[in-house]
Amino acid sequence: MKKFFTTLSNIWKIEDLRVRITNTFLFLLIYRIGSFIVLPGVDPASLDTKGKEGLMGLLNMFAGGSFSRQSIFALGVMPYISASIVLQLLGIAVPYFQKMQKEGESGRNKINQWTRYLTIGITALQAIGFVKSQVTGRLIPDPYFTILAVSVLTAGTLFVMWLGEKITDKGIGNGISLIIMVGIIAQLPGALVNELKSRVIGTGGFFVFIVELVALIAVVMFTILIVQGTRKIAVQYAKRVVGNKQYGGVRQYIPLKVNAAGVMPIIFAQALMFIPATISGFFSNYSFKRRIDRFIRFALMGP
Repeated sequence: MKKFFTTLSNIWKIEDLRVRITNTFLFLLIYRIGSFIVLPGVDPASLDTKGKEGLMGLLNMFAGGSFSRQSIFALGVMPYISASIVLQLLGIAVPYFQKMQKEGESGRNKINQWTRYLTIGITALQAIGFVKSQVTGRLIPDPYFTILAVSVLTAGTLFVMWLGEKITDKGIGNGISLIIMVGIIAQLPGALVNELKSRVIGTGGFFVFIVELVALIAVVMFTILIVQGTRKIAVQYAKRVVGNKQYGGVRQYIPLKVNAAGVMPIIFAQALMFIPATISGFFSNYSFKRRIDRFIRFALMGP
């Protein structure tokens, strides 16, 4: 423990590292403040403070609670992640994007520009679905509210994307991952308090809560071991004699990560989960759904 505090003290003494850590905390603070700003034209008293359940609850967790609060950062950075994944897939299938990937720094800049443009389109589609299916307590009539909310949500996602890039450039790096992590951790204290109340007041008691807490810590430690774990592949070099000296014959190791993909599969799966919410927004109109139901019944059962 003493060594841990000594390391933190030494880190804080390095000026460049201190500035980067301070910048990172300031950018993350801006993101958390923005997650509590409600969309213009929405009555804050109508918000569901109990949160979401099921798929929407999972999306709300990744968004740091912004989803249920109907904030300007409700969509978070997931449209940007989706756009990045689409560009990576296009780099495998489309020769034009394959060529850009091989152009070095200039190619990466072009891909980043394409990613930003695609982010705007994906955000606009997801914003329409979010407004149609999730936003309640509107104080402005349609279509003015939809236009305003979609514009604000799109601008909010682009601003969060900019914050992530600034954390990567001016902070400690991995800006997008840090924003996602902060959004998840922000709800951890409240979740622990609610779980403690449910166990003490309800069933299980305090002992069950302690067991759950120990299991949570164990899972976190096991996850860290998997992420940091490497498998060493032995490489044996043959001996070589040059004159009177002998070279080689030394065994070295190639470290291969156990989890080379990191958290990208989880982020990719979470990005795909936005698709049902987006589609449901376009079918939220009751009369349109009723026509679809009539058509399906007609196709299956006849007139």
